[in-house]
Amino acid sequence: MEASIFLLFFLLSFYSNIHNISATSDVITTNQYIIDGETVVSSGGTFELGFFSPSGSSKRYIGIWYKQILLHVQTVVWVANREKPLTNTSSAVLKVIKPGILVLYGDKNESIWSTNTSRSVQNPVAVLLDSGNLVVKDADDENPENFLWQSFSFPTDTQLPGMKLGKNFQTGHEAYLSTWKNDNDPTPGDFTLHVEVAPYPQGVIKRGSSVSTRVAQRVGNNNIYKIQSVFNKEEVYYSFSLINSSVLSRLVLTSNGYEQRLTWVDQTKSWNIYVSLPSNICDTYNICGAYGSCDVYAYPVCQCLDKFVPKNPQQWEKGDWSEGCVRKTPLDCNKEHVFVKYSGIKLPYSKYSQYNKTMTLDRCRDACSRNCSCTVYSSLIISSGKGCLFWFGELIDIKKLSDRGQDIYIKMDSSGLVNVQSRFEVDDRKKLVVVSDTGLKRKKGEILAVSFSLLMAMILLGLILLLHTRKKKMKLKNKEFELPLFQFSTITRATNNFSVENKIGEGGYGHVYKGLLEDGQEIAVKRLSRTSMQGFDEFKNEVIYIAKLQHRNLVRLLGCFIQGEEKMLIYEYMPNKSLNSYIFGLDSYLIYKLK
Repeated sequence: MEASIFLLFFLLSFYSNIHNISATSDVITTNQYIIDGETVVSSGGTFELGFFSPSGSSKRYIGIWYKQILLHVQTVVWVANREKPLTNTSSAVLKVIKPGILVLYGDKNESIWSTNTSRSVQNPVAVLLDSGNLVVKDADDENPENFLWQSFSFPTDTQLPGMKLGKNFQTGHEAYLSTWKNDNDPTPGDFTLHVEVAPYPQGVIKRGSSVSTRVAQRVGNNNIYKIQSVFNKEEVYYSFSLINSSVLSRLVLTSNGYEQRLTWVDQTKSWNIYVSLPSNICDTYNICGAYGSCDVYAYPVCQCLDKFVPKNPQQWEKGDWSEGCVRKTPLDCNKEHVFVKYSGIKLPYSKYSQYNKTMTLDRCRDACSRNCSCTVYSSLIISSGKGCLFWFGELIDIKKLSDRGQDIYIKMDSSGLVNVQSRFEVDDRKKLVVVSDTGLKRKKGEILAVSFSLLMAMILLGLILLLHTRKKKMKLKNKEFELPLFQFSTITRATNNFSVENKIGEGGYGHVYKGLLEDGQEIAVKRLSRTSMQGFDEFKNEVIYIAKLQHRNLVRLLGCFIQGEEKMLIYEYMPNKSLNSYIFGLDSYLIYKLK
């Protein structure tokens, strides 16, 4: 009897110890399992695995959430039985069984959810890593390549650092995100996020089987995370890693189809949206139709590319851009063509494209020129300028990105495009003609020569316009005076180049010279001093008043000269002195009260 009591006490203690270990450990073994109310915590304390219910729901799920911020908010990043929730967990248990499968059992020992494996191990365990990845492996094997199963390969709506989204070409398995049905129901929703290979990788958000948003090519890093994109014969995937491991950051596909990158802000105890897509109407897939470019800062947002026109002008004017645009001059593959460069755009949808990773941009042009079906080419790797993308057929889902965009080269009919220089560049190429490097250099020389000639012509035209403008202004000024305009050369000849012998008077206004015109008429020239304070308006008023005061006993004004700071009045010469010399008995030869 005492032996039976001791055995019972031993079994109860052993069972209790198992649960104590599972509640504080990061491991589930064939002997250590968890029930509702117990959890598994990663070694660094970042993540926790256990049973949970979404807000406003009584259904129970197995999930992984952030342990660090659990006091403020429960942020679930992965759900196991999202399509088969539990309503009664009194006998539910999550355990590992041989040959290496993690199983969730419900009532009557029914399998609710389980992993799969193609291999078996002797000592299988499930470990919650501090990355948030739940893995099934051999207890003595730490090599990630030998994992039997991992939750990172079967994500729900969240991508964590180190998680690969993409496809393994060897196994055919694809890792993609799928939304919750709503905030309270982790059942798969309407939207999914894929890294699509068509044939070159691109991110797409789909609603059902239809693309709703296309993610622009991911390039570059920032101060929070680094992006990694891999595309080779074995696999294609996109992942990111944190620059500061203490930062909490995740990528989420929301129930309404938005891709959001969120970062935890400890000061506000909340998640901050770092990036959200779609961010505006131009992120809507193919909103502008073929050869239509979407610019959120334009009105309307959809514009045909240069040298393209709306296919259906009436519908386009009404805001229906679905039919897109067509070339002004249809492309005939058998005629001469050129490639027009368009800059600063998001690359078109690549479903109907091909790529080459080794070609230079010049070789890309030649290859596309020789292929009648090829309509567009672009650089594949922006940083090095190597590799090509070729499009066949119409271009769709084009968006203006300004400084973050790329260049594409569209094949166009050469009629009316040769030597055009505007917002695009034109490269002349004839069908089935491969232009050599020498030919390219020669063409560059020709372009430089033409450019230099155009520059000189523009300078000459500018000088002609300047002289014409000045002459026109002078005519307007002289028209105001309604007096003859004397040439400077005529005045200098008449006054013997303003010689001292010809000077007959001077004052604060300047000097007066006697002169003789070619027709024999004697004149007196009043030359305004450049240091005089008399401006153009004062000079003009003087001329107007003297011109109006005509009398047989007063000196007559014959004309004037104005050029820059040089101003002169030409009077008739009075050989018998002026009237005032007789009245007042003055000896001065000429007195002009004209200042």
